[in-house]
Amino acid sequence: MTLSSNVRRLLAVLTVLVLVLMYSPLLIVVINSFNESQSLTWPPTGFTFDWWQRALHSDGARRAVATSVQAAAAATVIALVLGTLMALALQRYRFFGKNSVNLLVILPIALPGIVTGIALNNAFRGVLGLQLSLLTVIIAHATFCIVTVFNNVQARLRRVGGNLEEASADLGAGVWTTFRLVTFPQLRSALLAGGLLAFALSFDEIIVTTFTAGAGVTTLPIWILENLFRPNQAPIVNVVAVVLILVSIVPIWFAQKLSGDTEALR
Repeated sequence: MTLSSNVRRLLAVLTVLVLVLMYSPLLIVVINSFNESQSLTWPPTGFTFDWWQRALHSDGARRAVATSVQAAAAATVIALVLGTLMALALQRYRFFGKNSVNLLVILPIALPGIVTGIALNNAFRGVLGLQLSLLTVIIAHATFCIVTVFNNVQARLRRVGGNLEEASADLGAGVWTTFRLVTFPQLRSALLAGGLLAFALSFDEIIVTTFTAGAGVTTLPIWILENLFRPNQAPIVNVVAVVLILVSIVPIWFAQKLSGDTEALR
């Protein structure tokens, strides 16, 4: 057996161990959502669908889902517009301080969430004098969702180059016509992938949301946190957590599939 074979086997074992460590807690949450014990004894003594029925009829959970969907959808729209414009500006034009601006655009997603949350809270309440509300949550989520769209669009612009856009301009097309008929069709899958990732990122965000949500604004992650240690709500929380896992996984899977299909065509 060669050294390379040993290394490959070692890497395979380490990969399996890491995946088990990462996903075992999620599997436990899924199993507990069917656990008939209200105290969630382990291993489960039996299984039931009662908690799923109660979660379906929980007014608090449904309102939290609606709030999260509103915030994620609005933040995604803002991110798509601003992220695309910034990617076009930084990829297609040269100007003083371009590298610094590029760093500033990416920085919000690299900063710890608690730092971003505190900074936005101080900006909204102390500087701008705004009351915390769903609007402040949307703005806060858009600050880091923009990065997701920006990275996807900028990567696509780098791959496709600017030859077709230059040819369109040479043939007399204006900036808007070139974008609508040449640039945008090349960016559609990147925008869709970036939008799906941004929606998933916003939907399950809790740290920044905690610092920017006003009284009465309860997103799904906040609802889970508030009800997690209530004995009569714990099984329902597990059900909602499973739904949250699915809502997070599906957009990411579609985004990865879109990116993979696009790469395969090139």
